[in-house]
Amino acid sequence: MNEGKSLLSDISSPEDLRKLDQLELVQVCSELRQFIIDSVSNNPGHFGASLGVVELTVALHYVFNTPYDKIIWDVGHQAYGHKILTGRRDVFNTNRKYKGISGFPKMSESEYDAFGTGHSSTSISAALGMAVAAKQKGEKRQVIAIIGDGAMTAGEAFEGLNNAGTSKSDIIVILNDNNIAIDPNVGALKEYLLDITTSRSYNKFKDRVWNFLGKAGKVGPRARTLAAQLEAGFKSTILDRSNIFEGLGFRYFGPIDGHDVMHLAKVLGDLKRIPGPKVLHCITVKGKGFRQAEENQTTFHAPGKFDKETGELMSTTGEGTPPLYQEVFGNTILELARMNEKIAGITPAMPTGCSLCIMMKEFPERTFDVGIAEQHAVTFSAGLATQGMIPFCNIYSSFIQRAYDQVIHDVALQNLHVVFCIDRGGLVGSDGATHHGFFDLAFMRSIPNIIVSAPMDGVELRNLMYTAQLEKNSRPFSIRYPRGTSVIADWIKPFEEIEIGKARLISEGSDIAVLSIGHTGNDVAAVVKKLAKESISVMHYDLRFVVPLDTEILHSVFKRFKKIVTVEDGILKGGFGSAIIEFMCDNVYVADVRRLGIPDYFVEQGSQEELIRECGYDQTVIEKTIREMTNPPSPPDTSSLRSNYRDRP
Repeated sequence: MNEGKSLLSDISSPEDLRKLDQLELVQVCSELRQFIIDSVSNNPGHFGASLGVVELTVALHYVFNTPYDKIIWDVGHQAYGHKILTGRRDVFNTNRKYKGISGFPKMSESEYDAFGTGHSSTSISAALGMAVAAKQKGEKRQVIAIIGDGAMTAGEAFEGLNNAGTSKSDIIVILNDNNIAIDPNVGALKEYLLDITTSRSYNKFKDRVWNFLGKAGKVGPRARTLAAQLEAGFKSTILDRSNIFEGLGFRYFGPIDGHDVMHLAKVLGDLKRIPGPKVLHCITVKGKGFRQAEENQTTFHAPGKFDKETGELMSTTGEGTPPLYQEVFGNTILELARMNEKIAGITPAMPTGCSLCIMMKEFPERTFDVGIAEQHAVTFSAGLATQGMIPFCNIYSSFIQRAYDQVIHDVALQNLHVVFCIDRGGLVGSDGATHHGFFDLAFMRSIPNIIVSAPMDGVELRNLMYTAQLEKNSRPFSIRYPRGTSVIADWIKPFEEIEIGKARLISEGSDIAVLSIGHTGNDVAAVVKKLAKESISVMHYDLRFVVPLDTEILHSVFKRFKKIVTVEDGILKGGFGSAIIEFMCDNVYVADVRRLGIPDYFVEQGSQEELIRECGYDQTVIEKTIREMTNPPSPPDTSSLRSNYRDRP
């Protein structure tokens, strides 16, 4: 050990790490963990997951020849230590910031980021593709996928395991088992892994056999094979089932302590010499090394700013602040569930994030966390709907993309009464390109049978949810809302039914019309109010529905106005503004229509305000657009040019 001397400060790449003595890895882990605590307490990000894999991160880069060997982090929440060790320590203060480094692995950012990850359960499939390619090219390349037990619940993970187990490719799957994703894990896989990790008889037997046969290399490979056979039989007897991974064609190793860096390094060194698909089962603690994060793992998944000494969270809201849209959803569905016993709540592993946990406390039998399984969540909801239940299926916008076929085939095609509450619509901020939710308005409006809506504030969200559960509206119903505050502090008001497809007049005007959808209408309203003081008269409609459009209002608008602006927090290509232009063309109107929204590219990380400004639909751009359209610039003065022409000989 190098007392008083920092080791981490001299590590600019894994090559530097591999120069250290194995005994020094313990100190590197300690320094790396403290670096993450110091950084994330001041610059918020994903905290607990990265602390939980510090030792695993160090051991992986110490043993494997990265970047030639490929490491894929699934979901990517836990990749901070990886980034710090791979040349990004000195820029880590820009993590998740505008124009800074991404909070997730990103191929264009570093050669050490073997695959871009932000959504869960993709690592095994990607790793298998890399391993197969390496084999075909004759490369002796190691490919390692690190996947959590939460991400392992998704269908794609099992699809990858099923394919990889028969491929005989050299792939190592490291199961990072900490019994939690963001909220505690659920389902049969959780119970199965718990059986493996808590069976004292099996683990005691396994340790004794392998320790005895492995001492000083006294015993040859045949004895090792015999030990593996004995272990398999004993495992099956004690656990009363065969090992699921071995049943899929993987060699299973573990469980082992994921916080013993020296033992990890030894085991990983052994595994890279064993051909074929392998699973290493590591037991870790999310938030390891920071007491408050270990004790409150859900809160410290991504806690915001906190005091690194006490763990106290820094509050960002004051008294009288409007609640988050998520909180409006959570409290409203509880009210509706009390009124209507047919209502059920469904979420894929995000009960706290979407606030469905509020209903879950009072109606656990009608609230379902189905794990990281968006496709299953949608079809499960469809099944409930066939039996007269009214499921509110709450999925983040960027995640419902994973269940698009189920939305079409299992819900819309059968015209079932499923209410999709699409959370985090629009630009979500520092999570960046993998988590922005700006495609849903465009892809949902293209599906027959679905009502597609977006509230302008918390009261509108509340009333849309009430409207969606009414028997008269028993068809697929989509309500999307953004991350952030819901504008109105006094939002708990008596429920009011909203007429399907009916727009709402926000302000009367005569110079120009602005049509908005969703939360962005609040920015439009603020601009309209400002311009009214200068006698610029703007008619503003909150459309509320993308499908069906309020055709009565649109006919009126196009007959009265030749200058129209649309504003949305979704992709412009095929989105709300496109729907307005389609209406104009279909009905043979002619107008100057300017669309403001998200351009045709993947937007990176930053604050919501920074990204909205970059995309060009903040209040400044809305105001500028209205001014330009209502006060077109005068034509250039060419009188002097004409005079000069006349005076030429």
